[in-house]
Amino acid sequence: MAAQPPAPVPPGTPGAAPNGPAQEAYAPQDAYAPQDGSAPPEQYAPHDGYVPHPRQAPQDGYVPPQPVPAPQDGQAAPQERLDPEVRVRTRARPYARLTYGTGAQAPTPPDQLPADYTPTERDLPVVGPDGTPVTYTDTLVDHPALHLQQVGEGEAGGPLYVVGDVHGYYDELRAALFAEGLIDTEGHWAAGNARLWFLGDFTDRGPDGIGVIDLVMQLSAEAAAAGGYCKALMGNHELLLLGAKRFGDTPVLSGAGTASFQAAWLLNGGQKTDMDRLQDHHLQWMARLDAMTQEDGHLLVHSDTTAYLDYGDSIEAVNDAVHDVLTRSDANEVWDLFRKLTKRFAFRDESGPQAVLELIGTYGGERIVHGHSPIPYLLGEVGTEDGEGEGVAVEEPHVYADGLAVAMDGGVTMAGKLLVVQLPLTA
Repeated sequence: MAAQPPAPVPPGTPGAAPNGPAQEAYAPQDAYAPQDGSAPPEQYAPHDGYVPHPRQAPQDGYVPPQPVPAPQDGQAAPQERLDPEVRVRTRARPYARLTYGTGAQAPTPPDQLPADYTPTERDLPVVGPDGTPVTYTDTLVDHPALHLQQVGEGEAGGPLYVVGDVHGYYDELRAALFAEGLIDTEGHWAAGNARLWFLGDFTDRGPDGIGVIDLVMQLSAEAAAAGGYCKALMGNHELLLLGAKRFGDTPVLSGAGTASFQAAWLLNGGQKTDMDRLQDHHLQWMARLDAMTQEDGHLLVHSDTTAYLDYGDSIEAVNDAVHDVLTRSDANEVWDLFRKLTKRFAFRDESGPQAVLELIGTYGGERIVHGHSPIPYLLGEVGTEDGEGEGVAVEEPHVYADGLAVAMDGGVTMAGKLLVVQLPLTA
């Protein structure tokens, strides 16, 4: 069944409009899991608590980025592809709806599934920026002979940078890193002893999630060798991809009917080619990611939720608890972790500052820095449903909750900007 773009969601629907009380208790499956054997909603497919908006179509005269030719002797390396002034605008792939089928890799025999269970279609096409099949980056996964060994970190004391949600937008990531002087024109680490943290969500929705993961893994080794470091946190989409790979269409307990990781992954923009290219070293890397850390008084997390408090009263305890969940590999337990880290908007509205203070009072730090919720939704300003118009021009992080919270998801999937910034922020 062909994927269909979502239609508007009526006000009051969970995730439809970012006004009103924080949706701390929101669970993504509540809005779309089929119940009593009924067909899933045809009108929209929510993901992570907000309605997807397609990115802007390329404007007339737009020419997609071309590969950078190798420099000739005596010539400077060309930088057209990584020009920081170039805003690469592409149209995101519409999100797949639940479809009915046998589930090609369903681990449970069909005659043993619950009566209301609906497996999902796996063989969905992947569409690139111009609507044609995607040509993927030639990165680490294409060169198994290249081994990234653990490199001992030096006493990194350089400047601190954070990166918001990437969601498979490899070209935008390289352009943003290059603009900050963190990589060179060939995509290698160029920042010495700088410290770089990714806040999670590397895949889904965009065209090259595996290329993004490979780049982050590469930069981690190169930065450590240079005396700095490049690290990453666990996002809810890492949990989603891990779950889809491990558990597929296995039914999981849900408060709103039958659900599965495979269904949730497809609804949240899962790319079939990412799944096809996913290898063991990617899975091992994702499963070892920490859920939170603190750097220079900044508490770094992926999600704007207080659900981290359910997993421990220290950063170490939370990270250990998350790793333990993934090690045990119980589908329901991993689903519960995914559900909790998909909650959002806890720091918005009048109760927001108190929620931040609860987290930093428990885990330390003076300010929280997060991704997950796109800034246009935090601001209550989004583009039109049909993708026309410019939407919200996001150019910098959003500081809110009485200055205690910094949002880093610039909305790259909805014609926003992939944010890479140095901390602390300056006025």
